[in-house]
Amino acid sequence: MKLLTAILGLLLLAIFARSMWASFRSQSPSDYAGTTPAFDLRQHLNGPIQSEGVIYGPKGRVTNSFVADMEGEWDGNTGRLREAFTYSNGQQQLREWHLTLGPDNTFTGTADDIVGVATGTVSGSTVQMSYKIILPEASGGHVLSVTDWLYLTESGAIMNRSELRKYGIKVAELLATMRPAE
Repeated sequence: MKLLTAILGLLLLAIFARSMWASFRSQSPSDYAGTTPAFDLRQHLNGPIQSEGVIYGPKGRVTNSFVADMEGEWDGNTGRLREAFTYSNGQQQLREWHLTLGPDNTFTGTADDIVGVATGTVSGSTVQMSYKIILPEASGGHVLSVTDWLYLTESGAIMNRSELRKYGIKVAELLATMRPAE
């Protein structure tokens, strides 16, 4: 029995260590310092943007997909990013981010379905942002912790990967592309 308990303990420790140091969660903005092309929020989140993506549920299967029309506009260090989502299940959603650039490549953001203030860092060709989101009632109304990563590619497309967690457990993942709209 002691051996089984020890093995289970080691297994749990290994799973925890992997999730903290060898996974999506282990990334840090400093990992991307100096990478190119340089991500500039005022440039790359400006004007009309077309986004398409998929959402994976807790079992790793696609639970929904979406298209979104976005429009970014900036006035100095403050910006607004309007998002209009249409999901494959027929739901529609509007969100408007209010972004403020801060010192040392940091920024903050607010939106109606965000709890408090989102915080972010721009580093090289990436943007990392953390926040708590309130899901729509149709999706359960849960409050989830979100880690967003945006990766700017050489072509100007942005790849978005997000993990959504409840009580530290991953419950969803989002993968999306963002491109300047034609």
